[in-house]
Amino acid sequence: MKLMRIVLLTMLIQPILAPGPLGARQGMNHQKGGSARNSDEWLKKEVRHELLTLPWYSVFDNLAYSVNNGEVNLSGQVVNPTLKTDAENAIKHIEGVERVNNQIEVLPPSPMDDQVRRAEYRAIYGQDLLARYGVGNLQSIHIIVKNGHVTLEGFVDTQQEKDAAALYAKSVSNVFSVDNHLIVTGQNR
Repeated sequence: MKLMRIVLLTMLIQPILAPGPLGARQGMNHQKGGSARNSDEWLKKEVRHELLTLPWYSVFDNLAYSVNNGEVNLSGQVVNPTLKTDAENAIKHIEGVERVNNQIEVLPPSPMDDQVRRAEYRAIYGQDLLARYGVGNLQSIHIIVKNGHVTLEGFVDTQQEKDAAALYAKSVSNVFSVDNHLIVTGQNR
């Protein structure tokens, strides 16, 4: 029993007192991971995560980005002006980001556009065919309204759903035009 305690204690203390080759190998792996962290693919995943977790990001906003050699270009449209600065600030702290070019457009305040946004939300997400895209915190169909012009951004599974979303969006009164930029992914949820 005493021998077992000594062996266990030795096994626990050894990594602390003498990291030796294991510690060196771990350091080398960390350095390799560091270069992977600075890759554009890794940065894209991190930028996407940061943008999706912004507290005021809603179905009425559209945030897009591109990454090239550590430079992040932000674009899209937002209703709330603070979301533009929140997006930039969230991206700046990511390891490997060298520069942030913030080209996000802040949509002009308009009671009429706010009314159209609410009506569009009901018209699209109130349909059985599209209701599942409105479940959860992150709706996959984003409704951008600027001066009575509507743009649909996001993802749907089928061409039928894409066409239906545009049809429902066009049925809302006080809408001058509808641009359907939905992407068909072909996946079933």
